[in-house]
Amino acid sequence: MLNIDRLRVLHAISHHGSVSAAADALHVTTSAVSQQMAKLERETGQRLLAKHGRGVRLTDAGRLLSEHAERILAQVEFAHADLEAQRGQVVGELVIGAFATASRGLFPPTLAALVAGHPRLRIHLREMEPDVALRDLERGDIDLAVVLDWYNRPLALPGGLARQTLLDDVADVAMPVTHPLAGREGVDLEDFADDPWVSWPPGAVCHEWLMFTLRGKGVEPRLIHTAVEHHTQLALVAAGLGVAVAPRLGRDPVPEGVALVPVRHTITRRVYAVWRAGADRRPSVRAAVAALRDAARGVPN
Repeated sequence: MLNIDRLRVLHAISHHGSVSAAADALHVTTSAVSQQMAKLERETGQRLLAKHGRGVRLTDAGRLLSEHAERILAQVEFAHADLEAQRGQVVGELVIGAFATASRGLFPPTLAALVAGHPRLRIHLREMEPDVALRDLERGDIDLAVVLDWYNRPLALPGGLARQTLLDDVADVAMPVTHPLAGREGVDLEDFADDPWVSWPPGAVCHEWLMFTLRGKGVEPRLIHTAVEHHTQLALVAAGLGVAVAPRLGRDPVPEGVALVPVRHTITRRVYAVWRAGADRRPSVRAAVAALRDAARGVPN
């Protein structure tokens, strides 16, 4: 009989493209992955991996079994969801990963509503970047992810995941109140071509979006300061140290000394709740998504 854990390893190699990447995704060593694959090859009586350069590739048998593994793992998820749905109660444990401003702007009311309405549900919020949240969701480390994309850089959702839009989060330009454009009714990003910028750190989704967008407008930004937290960015802006893009979700309170001016051609980032396909049968996942949607209605737009 095929072993579920070994099928999960094969699926991870197929999805992530290498033994080392699969090991990282599964939180195990590369030797553990290799051992599991050797056992799976003995179980099937077929060679599933072949050397390819300095790495490996799936054989025809490996690809065929990987396709079955994806369906089997999805069916296991459905089975867990159906068992919870049959019980019909919002109970148990739910682990949610969310990016920083969603954690600040959506989760206080969301978690308060879930605690009040479903006292037997144990909820754990983990703050993480969207790409990390999707990775952890895929491998089953979390049950629900809150992630984002930008209007001109859509999110590529991995197979086997489903999503629900929560809100379109409008972003303004934050600048010192002494800035020459602080009194305008609207600005364009390219108006700040000569300004120093405050941004997210390199590698963050929003940093990569900002660089992509400004360079697309012919602007090579003069990036002076980086900070993960939006409120740190706004504090640097208030001190007269640069300008920044400031989404509205989780933004308040804005420090004195900061002027917020809308962008003429509105820029938005879309915020999603994401779960493994079939997991929305779980009452706990449905309740959390509903509470997030209620909280999203209170975000300024």
